[in-house]
Amino acid sequence: MFKSNWKWPIVAIVIFTAAAGTGCKKKGPEPFPASNAISGWEKTSETRTYAAKDLYQYIDGDAEQYISAGVVSTSTSDYKYQGQLEATVDVHTMANAEGARKILETGTKDAKPVQLGDEGFAYTQSIIFRKGTSLVRIVAYESMPGTPQALLELAHGVEAKL
Repeated sequence: MFKSNWKWPIVAIVIFTAAAGTGCKKKGPEPFPASNAISGWEKTSETRTYAAKDLYQYIDGDAEQYISAGVVSTSTSDYKYQGQLEATVDVHTMANAEGARKILETGTKDAKPVQLGDEGFAYTQSIIFRKGTSLVRIVAYESMPGTPQALLELAHGVEAKL
């Protein structure tokens, strides 16, 4: 009798552990390329993530636009190209693709369309594109020869990880 009773607690633990694991959402891969994954680009900071309710801590004055479009979270990381050009990559995860499109389409008057994700635009010192529920904005803090091409290469690296 003792031998058969010891199995039930073990069976119960196995079932409980399996059931607990099914409710956990697996975090997707980080959308930020590692240093030197894209030629010349070095990741210079840890990734920082902000929930929608805390977005004002990162995007001072413009957070409400993202929140009204359905931002769920924003992750950001800094990069440096060939030890000179500094840039920041922001990945906004939206509740749906419509929210990403809504933000993308604001202020594209002086932009040049680029082949990135579902839709993208390039400026002299920045690139913005959407892919599914993600909206990506890459901004360089200065301009040097080759800046637009370097930003486009970084953008393709991020796109590949989404």
